[in-house]
Amino acid sequence: MRILHTSDWHLGRQFHGQSMLTHQAAYVDHLLGLIEDREIDLVVVAGDIYDRALPPVDAVALADDAFARLAASRARVVVTSGNHDSAQRLGFNSRLADAAGFHLRTHLDRVAEPVLVPDEHGEVAVYGIPYLEPDHAKRHWDLSTRSHQAALGEAMRRINADLAARGPVRSVVLAHAFVMGGTTSDSERDIAVGGVSAVPTALFDGIDYVALGHLHGRHTLTESVRYSGSPLAYSFSEADHLKGTWLVDLGAEGLAATEFVAAPVPRPLARISGTIDELLTSTRYDADEHSWVQATITDPVRPAQAMARLQARFEHVVALQFAPPTTAGASRRRVVTGRSDHEIALAFVSDVRGEPASAAESDLLRDACEACALDPDGDVRVRA
Repeated sequence: MRILHTSDWHLGRQFHGQSMLTHQAAYVDHLLGLIEDREIDLVVVAGDIYDRALPPVDAVALADDAFARLAASRARVVVTSGNHDSAQRLGFNSRLADAAGFHLRTHLDRVAEPVLVPDEHGEVAVYGIPYLEPDHAKRHWDLSTRSHQAALGEAMRRINADLAARGPVRSVVLAHAFVMGGTTSDSERDIAVGGVSAVPTALFDGIDYVALGHLHGRHTLTESVRYSGSPLAYSFSEADHLKGTWLVDLGAEGLAATEFVAAPVPRPLARISGTIDELLTSTRYDADEHSWVQATITDPVRPAQAMARLQARFEHVVALQFAPPTTAGASRRRVVTGRSDHEIALAFVSDVRGEPASAAESDLLRDACEACALDPDGDVRVRA
């Protein structure tokens, strides 16, 4: 049996204010092509279909199209919900979808209800564990402890009991969780509870393949426990990630082979750094002109209109930060007394930029100070 493992689509997510929907649609096309080209029997999607519980209409439309195409493909499909999804909304009509070979596992009561997928060696029992919010799991299952490990441990206890009752059978588990050994990125939502969010890989001992979701980088925790990562980079901390999908072969005795297939990269990410003149003229940045760009400007004085000037060369620069050289041991903190708000603001501009504000900027700062003053007809002074 050949399995395709994907997760963390985050449909509807924006990248620094830019829509990612066309890039996400391109990944769905890639996924459907893989199913046919590589003769996939089972697709498992380990949570975070959407980027938020109430996704925008166009994201729902893309999910609807993706699900319909997957249901019509040669593969059976099992989908779980993640911490960004609304389990209730994603799982709507799940029993009706079962009849179409498209299986949604978003409710705690169904974690030990497998999807049975046959091949020439018998059946594979596929279990979907949605994201388990510890408080909800504790109440629902009457657990003695509130933690991610307690919730996931109870889910696996129920799954193992079902497997034991079935006799010899190969097994696949989908889970949306933070499992020890993975590395986080900036685009993931923290799921820590009481400072502890990770669970050990030992919880999945005895399972032939564990398809994990939540972390946005691909990770091999053990041969049979893996994260696929997100199909697209959703933060500049993922600039060096290889995005894609795991292809997993199960033989008669269990896991037989794995292969990571890279996803298309509609627009790469680039992190560039230098003075503004270097960024605007150096040939070393030629390859980054059509990338999503995070620029760090190292000029000692903050350049005027830096973003607009950079956009003339890098049309997709979306993040800008400043890192001027600093003098070791220099302190920038001092007590200010007997000066007006306007004078303090002018001094701040001069200190940060290394040159005084222009006359127009000075007038603008005066207007702002007066607009915030208790006495709009006078400039408030700081008491000595």
